[in-house]
Amino acid sequence: MRKNIKIILFSIIALICILLIVVAHWFLGRVTMNPDGTVGNTAGNLNNGGLFCEYNGYVYFANTNDNSYLYRMKPDETEMEKLLDVQPGNILAGGDYLYYFQYGVSGEMGLGSIRSGHTFHRADLDGDNIATITTDVVVTGQLVDNYLYLLLAGEEHPIFRKIKIDKSDSKDLAKYAVNPACAKDGIIYYNGTQSNHYLYRLNTANDSVSELWGGNVWYPLLDGDYIYYLDVENDYRLCRYVLGSKTLEVLTEERVECFNVGNGYIYYQTYSKQNPKLKMMSTDGSTVATIAEGNYTKINMTSRYVYFQEYGKETVTYHSPIGSTTYSSM
Repeated sequence: MRKNIKIILFSIIALICILLIVVAHWFLGRVTMNPDGTVGNTAGNLNNGGLFCEYNGYVYFANTNDNSYLYRMKPDETEMEKLLDVQPGNILAGGDYLYYFQYGVSGEMGLGSIRSGHTFHRADLDGDNIATITTDVVVTGQLVDNYLYLLLAGEEHPIFRKIKIDKSDSKDLAKYAVNPACAKDGIIYYNGTQSNHYLYRLNTANDSVSELWGGNVWYPLLDGDYIYYLDVENDYRLCRYVLGSKTLEVLTEERVECFNVGNGYIYYQTYSKQNPKLKMMSTDGSTVATIAEGNYTKINMTSRYVYFQEYGKETVTYHSPIGSTTYSSM
């Protein structure tokens, strides 16, 4: 009788241990959802490669001083630390996680095996607990609330897809290119790529699409009550569309290759065979100044600095305090 009681007690204890392990595994593996209004990065940064992302007191970035590996630091560039030996692009942050596209190769992914690029990952904010979201080739992506909106290269045509951050839900929204970089309050603003370049809005609550303005828009960027964009019809000059009054303002007649907007300034690269320049202006188009002569690219901004690289020499990142015309290498 005592032997049977011991067997029963042992079985109960073993069952309780198994249940505790299962529950602990479920809680540890559970992906926490994001607060409403979450957006992973600014449109300007994502349109410039998404190499910097400021979130919750830190700047997450690809450090060109160390093989472009994933680092983080304070906005004033103190407390710099390496997170992962991976080369990230399209860095997003929200809630408890980072998301990034992995360039190159790395031995970080499981049992020392070498994994190629073309993968999109989720990780804790300190770089731990990496999970693969998709192995499809990601062109660009944005985080809106609890979904990732990804433009995939596709095998026969581009695919615009949304994937929940815990991968429990996935849906293809379009079989053509949609750039989801510009997002706010659950709305994605993007330019058409089919029969026109009009400005459209995607309501992420129900995936409905509506036309917002019949302009000729490329790389829309929302800042306050303005949509900044490149005017396709007029040699990619930089303009802004006023949402409230539905009026157009031309900011420069120069052809612009890339730009970013934030903290009251626009940073932009002009196109010229003889004299290209990296310039800055106030967001209303006034107070134009030249920062550097030559071709620069990947203009990323944080609350304290603007970062950029020289075209063809992307192994060095330069930084300039916001509003300043001086710059130096990091």
